This record gives sequence, C-alpha cells and structure tokens, in this order.
Amino acid sequence: MLRPQIAATRPAVFVGAARYRRASYGSNHPLAIPRVSLTLDLINSYGAMAPEEYRQGRPASHRELFGFHTKEYIQAFERAQFRGGVQDSDRQRYQLGTLENPYFPGFFDTPSLATGSSVLAAEAVLEGVTAFSPAGGMHHAAPGQARGFCYLNDPVLAIQRLRRAGLRVLYWDMDAHHGDGVEAAFVEDPDTLTASLHMDTDYAYPFLGGKLTDWPGLAVNLPLPKEVNDSEYTLAFAELWPRVLQRFSPDVVVLQAGTDILAPDPLSRFRVSNGLFWQVVRQIVAESPRLLILGGGGYHPVALARCWTGLWAILSGRSLAAELPASGQALLQAVEWELDDEDAPDYRQQFLSLEDAARPGPVRAELRERLDFLLHHHPLFANRSNAA
Repeated sequence: MLRPQIAATRPAVFVGAARYRRASYGSNHPLAIPRVSLTLDLINSYGAMAPEEYRQGRPASHRELFGFHTKEYIQAFERAQFRGGVQDSDRQRYQLGTLENPYFPGFFDTPSLATGSSVLAAEAVLEGVTAFSPAGGMHHAAPGQARGFCYLNDPVLAIQRLRRAGLRVLYWDMDAHHGDGVEAAFVEDPDTLTASLHMDTDYAYPFLGGKLTDWPGLAVNLPLPKEVNDSEYTLAFAELWPRVLQRFSPDVVVLQAGTDILAPDPLSRFRVSNGLFWQVVRQIVAESPRLLILGGGGYHPVALARCWTGLWAILSGRSLAAELPASGQALLQAVEWELDDEDAPDYRQQFLSLEDAARPGPVRAELRERLDFLLHHHPLFANRSNAA
C-alpha cells in the first residue's frame, strides 16, 4: 500500500555532504549516531531522490559567522581544532570541549559545514525552491558560547540571509527543546517572529526562557506537559499555527524539524508518532509562502531516519510504500543502537514500516488551559477575534 503525500507546491532540494558519514561528537554522546547519512541512504533505498534534487553543502564564511558569533569565540573554536584539543580557559569561557559539547576530529569543520549548508539552503529558497538542510537546526548556540550540543547557530545565520533579501521571517520550532538561541537573536527585529512548541521547561533541559509567559520580541512559546500524545499535539498546532500565520503574515517560514518529539526518542518526554509529525509538516508545506526546513534534535537514529525520509517525500511530492524496501530494512537493522527494549511490541515494526502506529489519547485540561491562556493574553492574539 502506498502512503499518499500531497503534491509539492514547488521543487525541493536536499542539502548534504559526505563529511556527515564521519563520526562526530566522540563515542559517548547522544549525537554520536548516524543521522543525515542514514536518512539519505534510506531515501535512496526507495529511489526517492533525483540527482538534481541533491545539493552539496559548503562551509560558512567568516563573514557569515561574524554576523552572529563573536570573533573571539570563532577564533577559540578554530584554535582548538588546530591544536587538537581545547585549552581549559577556553573550555570554561566558551563551553567548548565539555561533556555536553565535546571535542572530536573535525571539531570546527563539521559545524561550519552544517552552518554554511543552512545558509546555502536559504539561498536556494530565494531561488524559488523548498530546501531541506538536515544537518542544521542547531538552535541553542549563543554568540560566544556552545550550548546544548550546538556549536554554531545555523538557524540564525540562515534567517539573517533571508532578512538581507528583505523577507519577513516566521521561525517555527518543532524540536522538543525550546529554541532559545534563535529567539534571543531576533528580539529586536519586528520582521522576524519565533514560535516554539517544546517540553515544559520545568522538566526539560534548563535553557533560557520558553515559559508560557515569556514573550520577548512577541515570541510565541508553548511549553507542553509530559507524555503529550498525537491528539494533544494536533490540538496545539491547530490552535496556534493558523493564528500565527495570519497575524504575522510572513514572506517565508523557517521550520526547525527536530525529531526528538517522537515517542522512541531517549531525550524526549513526548509520545508523538511520525504520522502526526508528517501531518504537521504537510500543513506547513501547503500554507507557507516559501519554506526552509532545518534539522535539529533527534537522538534515536532509526526513528529519525524514518521520520525525515517521510518529510522528504512530502517536500518532493512523492508517495512512498509503507513497507520499507528490503535494502532499507537491512540498513536500519545494521545500525548499532542498544537503547531500545527489544521486547516492546513495536520494536520489530520500526524495521519494517516507514510509519509508526498512531498514538492518540485524551486531551488533558492542563493543555487546554495553557492554550487558552496563550490565546487570550499573548500580545499577538490579545484583544482580537480568535477565529483562525
């Protein structure tokens, strides 16, 4: 049976690089897993990418990096790669070479490539295509510090490229963690709006802001309670997306498509299926005037590759068989991953099917109350009709 996808509204390109096949983040880190390479291989197992749909990424230039990051930070970052390690003073000042942001071969080159690739993807959007930069989405990095596994803030640099072209930008963050670095970067820019649906900051990794009453630069933040299911996420998106789109009227949408909202992800507290993820993406694709998609969090390699393969199908207007091709099944079964419960009822299914089982459930009063508060008190919505 084929899974129907909507027809692409414009051509799509996938921005990648051979470097992503190299090991990074060391050997004991949540991101020391195959992500972009595994996704690309799974897409190709379906024969779902034409040569003209693939673009080779490029490193970010110093001029681009200095548009957000401090010169001192970038110099320390490059110095560490040249020396083969991070000095203690730089570690303390810049949070480089820590357990969270570890040193590894290609320490600067790999993040620089991911960042330049997101800028290249933004330039492709300016050409009239939809672009997907899966190595991007590193939304926590600060101007002078690495934070939350993020060394360089590629969403900020990609948005800056779109802003230099005069476009009004809506940044929509699906990652399970609050997009704090991007939010902070555009507080003073009335033509950039950030919206983030994320784990409740009372139990998620403690970054800055992201609470229900945090509205810097009119940012829209919806912290979601633990165990959010498909039904609850559907309601949250349905209430917020059309209102934000209508009230802000962007020229382009930048979607951070982190897969750590998915139920199997070891760093998430959500219970969301990839079918719900794709449902959200379909609507964003259909209703965005222009669209740039970045990667982001995602710490379960099999769940991530299946999810982003379906995302690519939506972007490129393809229908993919629900049953994974034999080569795709073998590819996923060969991934070294030991955090799953092999006795779980859906363990085998992830190697056979592209789509998860749906995860509907009750919509809790707690979620309805948060939505109601946001829609009646946030300055973007207050004193206006709530009709979408």
